[in-house]
Amino acid sequence: MLTSPVLTQKLQRSPAWFISLYAAVCSFSVYFCMYAFRKPFTSAGFEGISYLHIDYKIWLVTAQVIGYMLSKFYGIKFISAMQGEKRASSIVKLILLSWLALLLFGFIPAPYNIICLFLNGFPLGMVWGLVFGFLEGRKTTEFMGAVLCTSFIFSSGVVKTVGKSVVLNWHFSETWMPFITGALFVLPMLLFTWLLNHVPAPSEQDIKLRSVRNPMSSNERKIFVQTFLPGLVIIVTTYILLTILRDFRDNFANELYTELGYGNRPSIFTATETPVSLVVLMCMSGLIFVKNNMKAFLINHYIIIAGYALALMSTLLFLNHLISPITWMILIGTGLYLSYVPFNAMYFERMIASYRSKANFGFIMYIADSFGYLGTVLVLFLKEFFAVHLSWTNFFTNLVIFVSIIGMAGTFTASRYFRKKYFTIQPPVQTSYG
Repeated sequence: MLTSPVLTQKLQRSPAWFISLYAAVCSFSVYFCMYAFRKPFTSAGFEGISYLHIDYKIWLVTAQVIGYMLSKFYGIKFISAMQGEKRASSIVKLILLSWLALLLFGFIPAPYNIICLFLNGFPLGMVWGLVFGFLEGRKTTEFMGAVLCTSFIFSSGVVKTVGKSVVLNWHFSETWMPFITGALFVLPMLLFTWLLNHVPAPSEQDIKLRSVRNPMSSNERKIFVQTFLPGLVIIVTTYILLTILRDFRDNFANELYTELGYGNRPSIFTATETPVSLVVLMCMSGLIFVKNNMKAFLINHYIIIAGYALALMSTLLFLNHLISPITWMILIGTGLYLSYVPFNAMYFERMIASYRSKANFGFIMYIADSFGYLGTVLVLFLKEFFAVHLSWTNFFTNLVIFVSIIGMAGTFTASRYFRKKYFTIQPPVQTSYG
């Protein structure tokens, strides 16, 4: 992708705080736009349509998640080996391919257009790793990562609101709504990706504090996994359960709100996700002030446990009719994202910095995500075939209680393992900043 020499020179001469803010805003905006190509269809009900006695929307969500999951498996190598100068053009190509799949989704009648959601999900699964590649390995990565992560909380609500409005107010069909919604975000996506491509490389001080992040060879990937295998198994297992829970809430928010009595209010998605975004942003960005990498890494575990606890307690209060449905959805969202967001920005970033590993964020994140979305697919079919008698709300509340208890226990165990591993490996002595 072409760059502007003038803008490049201005950014290179800019103070560090401005570069961090610039990168945070651009990355947030790119990923915000990406969600307009991924999530609008989930705001539709597609009622009265089924295929092979399975609800049509289940097929659509499953098809997209399978594509997204396979993308994560492919991305383990693709993202970890990606050269920096190719990131921006790859982002644009992948998002436009996903938009083309939505065009086909509008043209091809149901249920034959199910395959289009698979084709939509596969390219989008690699966008996160490409965007985060511009941010990792910097002393302000937590701040930039926190801002970026709020995009998939806030944007999820906004694009569902837009999608619902396209159907209710603009009178497009539910099958054409995803393409129309995506069309509104094509030009902003191109602009912000171009701007993101001008972010300067990490400074010498960034590298000193967080370690250099180069593309990984197959041997380096193998060594990293062998070194941390027990801890990775534990924490990835908890992340699988967390991804299942978070994705279920995100994909079937329309069904949950309909059961709770808010089905005809498009603004409900934005109204509940906005406070969640703000709370998570404040909590996560505060880690920038923790200079010691290992201390920050351990704090990530405690934040994740706190998120599980909030999700569990709010659900128990809701089941006992002590809080309203809207309050519950806000609290459950806050808890889930307090647990989920660290993995997508801070957890593996500080892990690499703590052990000075020859690794990059994309490699570890895509290992976790690939298995996480595999779990999501399995639970979708579990709901459809073995828990069909349960309402969406009952199934979700049971899932919250189960995942929260397992998640707290697993995260605590992982924190003990990685702390012990730190003193076993004896990494190089860190500076007063690290």
